[in-house]
Amino acid sequence: MITHEEFQDETGNDHFSSNANNPLRPDAFDIPDDKKIELIKKDVESILQTLGMDLTDDSIKGTPNRVAKMFVKELFGGLNPNKRPNPSTFANNYKYGEMLVEKNITVYSTCEHHLLPIIGRAHVGYISNGRVIGLSKMNRIVDYYAKRPQVQERLTMQIVQELQRALGTDDVACVIDAKHLCVNSRGIRDIESSTVTSEFGGKFKDENVRKEFLNYIKLDTKF
Repeated sequence: MITHEEFQDETGNDHFSSNANNPLRPDAFDIPDDKKIELIKKDVESILQTLGMDLTDDSIKGTPNRVAKMFVKELFGGLNPNKRPNPSTFANNYKYGEMLVEKNITVYSTCEHHLLPIIGRAHVGYISNGRVIGLSKMNRIVDYYAKRPQVQERLTMQIVQELQRALGTDDVACVIDAKHLCVNSRGIRDIESSTVTSEFGGKFKDENVRKEFLNYIKLDTKF
């Protein structure tokens, strides 16, 4: 089990700015996952009982345990730094010097304001500075940071910063286009709107490079 101090050392104070960190307490990892599941199960039982649900009914009696396991193991599994993917890189021996773009990466996250789903796509690009990263690692990085109570702006920044750290270059970009069910299914209930966020580092701040990246995203790659 990684300690809070080890987590802080792992992320570093010089690269991860405070506004790109999820708001975690210092004791966030003191309780093991199995204990968290038991505690959350009791909380969900209390919520359902308060709502007037009959927890002896066969359909719902297992719901508290299912929800607790889902929170800890799935939806918010990215809070645990022990599950952080190892973004191994290798030398760019073929000297590919152009932009590499991984588009349409599925994003499943959870809005930290209402704990409702965020569903969309992430588009990630980088220009090699001598190192390249496996394509699936880019998907895993997106998935890891998405599996937290999130805001989309922070998620976009975290993806870019993680890839910058792994690749040793600032030349990384990310655009996310996602629907927020806190907007689509409650409140204004606007099912058509989506939210677009972007983070451009290094060469991607140049207008022409950024335009090239955005043009790649528009390409029709359906098969």
